[in-house]
Amino acid sequence: MAHVVIMGAGIGGLPAAFELREALRKEDRITVVSNSKTFHFVPSNPWVAVNWRTRGDIELDLAEILGRRNIDFSAAGVKRVQPEQNRLELGDGHLLEYDYLVIATGPKLAFDEIEGLGPEGHTQSICHVDHAAAAEKTWQEFVKAPGPIVVGAVQGASCFGPAYEFAAIMDTDLRRRKIRDKVPMTFVTAEPYIGHLGLGGVGDSKGMLESIFRERHIRWICNAKTTKVEAGKMHVTEHNDDGTPKKEHVLDFKYSMMLPAFKGVDAVFGIEGLTNPRGFIVVDQHQRNPKFKNIYSVGVCIAIAPPEPTPVPTGVPKTGYMIESMVTATVHNIRAELDGKEPYEKATWNAVCLADFGDTGVAFVALPQVPPRNVNWFSEGKWVHLAKIGFEKYFLRKMKKGTSEPIFEKLVMDALGIMKVKR
Repeated sequence: MAHVVIMGAGIGGLPAAFELREALRKEDRITVVSNSKTFHFVPSNPWVAVNWRTRGDIELDLAEILGRRNIDFSAAGVKRVQPEQNRLELGDGHLLEYDYLVIATGPKLAFDEIEGLGPEGHTQSICHVDHAAAAEKTWQEFVKAPGPIVVGAVQGASCFGPAYEFAAIMDTDLRRRKIRDKVPMTFVTAEPYIGHLGLGGVGDSKGMLESIFRERHIRWICNAKTTKVEAGKMHVTEHNDDGTPKKEHVLDFKYSMMLPAFKGVDAVFGIEGLTNPRGFIVVDQHQRNPKFKNIYSVGVCIAIAPPEPTPVPTGVPKTGYMIESMVTATVHNIRAELDGKEPYEKATWNAVCLADFGDTGVAFVALPQVPPRNVNWFSEGKWVHLAKIGFEKYFLRKMKKGTSEPIFEKLVMDALGIMKVKR
């Protein structure tokens, strides 16, 4: 019997648990460890922040859904990974031994790297449902007495899509309230241009997103390094393409949401051979750590080098389908090892992304996510808004049922040429 432990129960960890349950032998034990008793659907957080959803709409009880699949669960969280001893020190002081470990924690949100940033400072966040729920309360007060908005992503941020989503969703909500004319909006981003997305752009993302921002009267500052946030004031240094400072901005705001930089969680940070200097998990082409070969990792917490240098540092996003490809490769490789074989599956890192703008949206397909690509496609339309709603309901239903990939989903994606793994 083998014991497989999964750290994290988010968009990577929970599907990994279900796929492992299907792939492993009956006698093998699976344990999920999380610092939360609930799963929440992170892509819906922008809707929670404007009260288009409640947190109850997007949360599931982990003990219940995992228990139905005979998967053990602990909400104690992990204090420290002890890879030399093949065990975890849990938040409650207990030790949990493993034969294989899958790290799917997501990131630590590095608000502390910029003075005044984040929910404990002067800006809101949509990275976690707790933050989104708090942002919604602030939003309800804001719309009673509107003023300037600053929204975007600071230097080192990795996932830019939610910043674009939230800017457009706020715009849509304000127009519905008929107070958009009272709200100047500025988008601040470390990206070298609008639509870069940490990926060097996808299709015509630059032209389309610039056009959307012009249509919605959203100004922007690129190559921006946020240096300090004070109450109602954001200090931003705009840079030239060669990285030299170009202009200092002091932006007034009454409401602000800025995505922070990401780093590795405390439980793994600084473990030599396991993480890079930012604390992200180092993996090979099979999602396996080169030093600790019984440790695999998936999702936002893995180390991926940016596809190109930028004047202001940007991270690389790890989107939903890309994470799913990592999960499937990991599951197949663990099973291969249990059968006495070497890992053989490689994640495609194919990216399929839907970004809702409240009444319309944008979608892109990047095969693979990191260039050069075989497919490089970006599109806009109301269908994206509807598709995002449909996907939310579909994914939550999958998690409730304890199914990672129904057969019809696989058939559809295969027909489109969007594969999870390659050999």
